[in-house]
Amino acid sequence: MNALRRNVLKGAAGAGTVAVAVAAGLLKPTQALAAAPRSAFEAKSVGDVLKNMGASAPADSKSITIKAPDIAENGAVVPVEVTSGIAGTSMIAIIAEKNATPLVADFNLSGGAQGYVSTRIKMGQTSLIRAVVTAGGKSYTAAKEVKVTIGGCGG
Repeated sequence: MNALRRNVLKGAAGAGTVAVAVAAGLLKPTQALAAAPRSAFEAKSVGDVLKNMGASAPADSKSITIKAPDIAENGAVVPVEVTSGIAGTSMIAIIAEKNATPLVADFNLSGGAQGYVSTRIKMGQTSLIRAVVTAGGKSYTAAKEVKVTIGGCGG
C-alpha cells in the first residue's frame, strides 16, 4: 500500500474518532479553559482585571523581566517573554493596558516549573505591557512600554 495513502487513511480515521467522541459527549472542548476567572478576561480596565484575578495590589518587583520590542511594527503580532526570578512562581499573567480587554494571557505553573513564558500578543495601540506574577500567595508586577506603529486589534 502506498505510504501517502496509508497516512491519509490513518488521519481520516483519527479525525472520525474524535468527531464521534465529541458528538457522543465523551470529549468536550470546553474542558480546556483558562485558569483565570472568565470575569478577569472580560474586564475592561486593569484594576478590574487585577481584582478579578485576586491580585488587587501587586508589589513592583525588579525580579520580573519583560522582553518585548520597544517598537512593534505590527500590533497584530507582538512577541513577549516574561521571566520571573521569584522563587515559587505559580502564575504569570500578561496585560496590555490599553487593549479593549486588557488581560491577554494567564499561565499556571506547577511542579517547580521555571518562571518563564513566551507568547505573541495582539495590541491595539501603544501601551504598557504588564506582567503579574503570583508566588507564595503574593502578587508582584513589572511593566514595559511597547510602541505600536500600525494597528493590531484596533485596525
